Amino acid sequence: MHKRKDVLTTGQVAQICNVAPRTVTKWFDSGQLKGYRIPGSRDRRIPTSELVRFMKAHDMPIDALNMGSLRVLILDSDASRAEGLAKALRDKRDYEVIVAGNSFDGGLAAQREQPHVILINLMARDIDAGQICSYVRSNEDLSAMRIVALAGQINEAEARALQHKGFDAVVTQTTDLAGLIRTIEQVTSILY
Repeated sequence: MHKRKDVLTTGQVAQICNVAPRTVTKWFDSGQLKGYRIPGSRDRRIPTSELVRFMKAHDMPIDALNMGSLRVLILDSDASRAEGLAKALRDKRDYEVIVAGNSFDGGLAAQREQPHVILINLMARDIDAGQICSYVRSNEDLSAMRIVALAGQINEAEARALQHKGFDAVVTQTTDLAGLIRTIEQVTSILY
């Protein structure tokens, strides 16, 4: 069993409350949601106990704190491979899985669905993984999303280079479902 985090980022609170991170920032700045700023930074942190108080005061369902289903967006131009992975993740972990076959649909799905994790097959046609990664990293509303590169047959230096570009993790054993699930759960340790 995972331990729930005691302190959350505005992006994590946004995902729990199903709002944009800037909405959480407004709640924080207006004093409705208590927390603290990281010294020397604009980053804010909200204690879990304060979030529970806030959610109860505003009649928000606190069962969202248990995170319910983890939302995963799979970007892969090979529809049968993507659907196979989606089915495996749904069956094994009851994840809510969305599939997109190109960069445009992936960007729309990221905005609309607000997934916790985006899995990008680096070998897929019509998907610019680097562009998607920089888009997510530069968009405040998407800042809490984690991005995992599915990249079979790359070496450790190439994997490190991908992480320097903004990927949260790189999975090289793309057929190892248990390893992929471990990676997803490590990068999304939002409240666990």
